[in-house]
Amino acid sequence: MDLYTSSDNPQEIQGRLGYLMIGIVVIFLSLLLRAWYLQITKGSYYKEQSESNRIRVVYIQPPRGLIFDRRGELLANNSPSFNLYLVLEDIADKNALLDRLAGLIQLDRDELERKIRSRKNFVPYMPVRIKEGLSLKEVGMIESHRLDLAGTLLAPEPQRNYLYGPLAAHLLGYVGEISPAQLQTPENSGVLPGTSVGQNGIEKTYDAHIRGRVGQKIIEVDAVGHEMKVLRVQEPASGNDLYLTIDLKVQKAAEEALGKDAGTIVAIDPRNGEILAMVSRPAFDPNQLSQSLSSAEWEALSSDPGHPLTNRATQGQYPPGSTFKLVVSSAALETKEVTPEEEINCTGGMLFGRRIYKDWKRGGHGLMDLHSAIVQSCDVFFYEVGRRVGIERLADFAFRYGLGRPTGIELTSEKSGNIPTPQWKNRAKGEPWYPGETLSVSIGQGFVTVTPVQMASLMATVAMAGDRYQPHLIKAIRDRATGRLFEFPPVRIGKVQMAGETFNLIRQALSGVVSEPHGTGSAARSKMVSIGGKTGTAQVVGIQPGVETKSLPKEFQDHAWFIAFAPVENPQIAVAVLIENGGHGGETAAPPAKRVIEEYLKNVGPEIHQQL
Repeated sequence: MDLYTSSDNPQEIQGRLGYLMIGIVVIFLSLLLRAWYLQITKGSYYKEQSESNRIRVVYIQPPRGLIFDRRGELLANNSPSFNLYLVLEDIADKNALLDRLAGLIQLDRDELERKIRSRKNFVPYMPVRIKEGLSLKEVGMIESHRLDLAGTLLAPEPQRNYLYGPLAAHLLGYVGEISPAQLQTPENSGVLPGTSVGQNGIEKTYDAHIRGRVGQKIIEVDAVGHEMKVLRVQEPASGNDLYLTIDLKVQKAAEEALGKDAGTIVAIDPRNGEILAMVSRPAFDPNQLSQSLSSAEWEALSSDPGHPLTNRATQGQYPPGSTFKLVVSSAALETKEVTPEEEINCTGGMLFGRRIYKDWKRGGHGLMDLHSAIVQSCDVFFYEVGRRVGIERLADFAFRYGLGRPTGIELTSEKSGNIPTPQWKNRAKGEPWYPGETLSVSIGQGFVTVTPVQMASLMATVAMAGDRYQPHLIKAIRDRATGRLFEFPPVRIGKVQMAGETFNLIRQALSGVVSEPHGTGSAARSKMVSIGGKTGTAQVVGIQPGVETKSLPKEFQDHAWFIAFAPVENPQIAVAVLIENGGHGGETAAPPAKRVIEEYLKNVGPEIHQQL
């Protein structure tokens, strides 16, 4: 019997072994190529992924620099706070995690979804902040469920704290998490997502100085992202400290003097342009805005009819009313269209063309020279003066005083106001200038608008006989690393070129506004110091002859102005007060100015550079 079958033929077996060897070689080459791809071509990628799953960089937010007033009184510091973050790459089921968190602490799901969407294209494993300022109870709830909350990170971080709440809110500003749009701007180059930056006021303007340098902690994490071991720590560096020009006592006095009225007070040192106080009402609490607001909360605040986010001192544009008569007086004396001795008869109105331009005083003031016209704020006198001078020369002198342009104060979004000219009207309205419009401008009405900080600067310039200084808010910066104090010198813009006698005549009249029996600013008269000032009442809407503005609804009543300086013989402070719909300036705006002036002059003392 044959021991071999046809299938056991040695030649066939040898052939099969050849195919098997070829298969083995193909498989080996495939594995080799795959290994090459994984280790060489994609090696760095997978190494990074591996390390990311084991080693993380946790960024440590630095404390922002402190903010002080001119005498070293603390205005803003930092308080400890717990913030909750999500590491999106560590979350297996996002909705399930958010449901669990919502059962432990209060969360706005819509806001969370918006934040997560805005961060999806940023650096992998970069935490997304979802809630700030957790209470101790909330921290305890998160910690007690830590094992069930993979992808969460609880971080102790400094939270900005404004010691006096809404006081000086528009000046100080507030901080908030940097937005995707802000991350793309040159000034925020290198800033990490999630960083708190200045969003308004001085906090925004000097953010680069007071933000500090972010630190980092290299940690080892487990499979669900929980910290297991700290490998290395680079401590953050605190931001530099700011010393402002404002005086806390004067600021408080100005806040209290303005009360609940909508409006603003600006006080300035005419000798150097330092802002001593700046109030804007209604205000907001920067502590609230420095924490995460929901979309609904932000919408409610930004759409508030009182416009609490608007800094009326630098962004409010108002008709100056009779305070503009200082510009008209300057133009009249310098062009010699009126002499100091010339008298003009005020009978209560002035016929010009087919219209009678009325004076604020029924029956008129009688014969008025320049001094008495300023003291009693005679409209008819200034109608005639404005007619003689003309709109071009009125505009020229307004520009000399810095009106119609931003002052350059260190706050963003400062408005310029408007000084009308025939050329401006042709561009803006497509119409010619009518002579009657010059009369309206002569008493600070019509197309002319100003900001309160401009008017404070104007009064400071008059007080200093034409010397102009740029209004500013920063007195010094202290370098935290070295302790060195860098002081900011005043910036002298120049001098309004007018005769010294012109300034003397105007200042004497401004003194009379407060001190003389018929002066419209007698409510600012002080037993402590001599004050010079000018009242203003600016119409909000046109009214029919004979209609009393006091009978109108509040929102249609006149704005009240008072600008002042003191002491008359040695000016140290200038003030602008604007009360929206406040009526007559002499009644409502003069008393707050007096209070601010007295508070400053009775508390003049050592400043910060003398203390350090």
